[in-house]
Amino acid sequence: MDEEERELFPVFDIPEVEEDEEEYDTEFKSSVAWDVEKGDFVIDTKHQVVRSDGYEAYRIWCYKALQTERLSCLAYDEDVGVEFEDALKEDDENAVELEVERTIQEALMVNPRTESVENFVFEWKPKGLNVTFDIVPVQWEEFSLSLELDR
Repeated sequence: MDEEERELFPVFDIPEVEEDEEEYDTEFKSSVAWDVEKGDFVIDTKHQVVRSDGYEAYRIWCYKALQTERLSCLAYDEDVGVEFEDALKEDDENAVELEVERTIQEALMVNPRTESVENFVFEWKPKGLNVTFDIVPVQWEEFSLSLELDR
């Protein structure tokens, strides 16, 4: 008996698996319309949900991604959302601004449709912080978003 026949467990080579490079779809898709003021879907006079174009759907995705605290919803993985609660606990205003900028950029850059997030402007208020910034999508013109963060 040779050595392979005496093995208790079978021995074999593991085949190499070719990994396909995943190419993300950067096309803007239409979606249901969302009313930011009401926090609900847009309904027409026939009580049907209104559709929005891909650019508006992307803008709403950005807004909603920034309204979701990271790891607060079990349905989302760890890449989704922001960490404003931790950022606002910093002692120094400069440290808060840096953390807010970092978490906004991380939250929006997970979407392959986002080219960059830039031009942050911070305005401190007695109860918190207002932050305004520009989002540059891959295919459309940039737009600004503003958030009010309470301390």
